[in-house]
Amino acid sequence: MSRYLSNKEQKVHFDEDEVGGTLRLKPSESNVTEDQEPFMGIKVRRKASIHRDYVGDYIDVPSRPYLMKILEKQGDKKVLFADTIMKFTSTGKMKRRILLVTDFAVYIVDPESGALKRRIALAAVEKLCLSELSDNFFAIIIPTEYDLLMASTRKTEIVTVLVDSTKSQSDYELDVLFSNRFEYNATSELAKEVQFEQVEAGVKTRISRK
Repeated sequence: MSRYLSNKEQKVHFDEDEVGGTLRLKPSESNVTEDQEPFMGIKVRRKASIHRDYVGDYIDVPSRPYLMKILEKQGDKKVLFADTIMKFTSTGKMKRRILLVTDFAVYIVDPESGALKRRIALAAVEKLCLSELSDNFFAIIIPTEYDLLMASTRKTEIVTVLVDSTKSQSDYELDVLFSNRFEYNATSELAKEVQFEQVEAGVKTRISRK
């Protein structure tokens, strides 16, 4: 059984250096979110730890007919996680998306149009990549397609749900890689590298082409 540490995690906003492509994560002065941290000894621990249970559905999926229609069309009924996240495009832009995780797949939905942008079977996911620092970035690696780079203040819950749901549906456990430098495929033909650095103001993140 995994041992969990509770942590207070601050919401951040993103400032992008248009020349160098550097993303700086700065704590917001309000809207503090507590989050659990199950990765002992690997992630940098945050101060003022407060226990908080996972909720799973943060956007009330049943109250959104367009989401229910998408799930019903795909034959998915059990939603394990639902929230609004920031997704990085192949050009480096950030777009607000709804992330749904069921016991069979990951969904990316446009909250403005209600359109399904992408569905990824959990069986197609090879691993998850995170830094060793207190940032909100994570990547879902899908070798048969192209990868996803996202940011969420509920990153730990997302990773936990993905690992647990994959394990319950198959005979293998999803790999979780912790590194302050990792690669991901922004498209099938475009590889990028994400680098993380601890600075006085927080965590500096640079995304560059390989």
